[in-house]
Amino acid sequence: MRLVFVVFLLATVSQASDWKQLFDGKDLNGWQMVGPGRFVVESGMLKTEGGMGLLWYTGQTFGHSIIRVVFKTASPNANSGVYIRFPEPPKDPWYAVHNGYEVQIDAGGDEWHCTGSLYSLSKVIKRNQKPAGEWNTMDITIDGQKTTVKLNGEVVNTFVGSQTVPERHAWYEPIRGPRPDSGYIGLQNHDGTSTVYFKEVAVKPE
Repeated sequence: MRLVFVVFLLATVSQASDWKQLFDGKDLNGWQMVGPGRFVVESGMLKTEGGMGLLWYTGQTFGHSIIRVVFKTASPNANSGVYIRFPEPPKDPWYAVHNGYEVQIDAGGDEWHCTGSLYSLSKVIKRNQKPAGEWNTMDITIDGQKTTVKLNGEVVNTFVGSQTVPERHAWYEPIRGPRPDSGYIGLQNHDGTSTVYFKEVAVKPE
């Protein structure tokens, strides 16, 4: 029995160590801000302030991996997002919009613009965000041209880059077109009335 417990414990530690933490809960080391607004570190969490800005991870690009963010919103309509697949260091926040994908965070949006959607490109198949003030875990799997989004353990969106997408209707919606298999990632601070907290941003090879 003791041997079984030790093996289980080692396996658990190994699985935990597979995740590389990109935010240490202390400072913004390894991250860079572009655009208005800012992210601040408060009680071990990243907190959005103002917008529309982009906090992006400068250390490396990511492909064939799972990006995990653990977040909560301060109000039902608080807006943010996780950017993936943008190929170059951004000079402004709109670069990530038009050259990557935004995995939306917004409980108040419709199925094309709510939490777990690829903003205006791929709608969710279900809503699974917890109420404001409760923590959510979002896992975004990047596998070649396929993107899969899990929210609180359930798949809410699967998108392949070659599939048909809706026509673009507004200037702020992403320019349609292919995205690379890998790229930089970032977090959005959307506006001065939206407050979103992140306590974990991590990556694991797929």
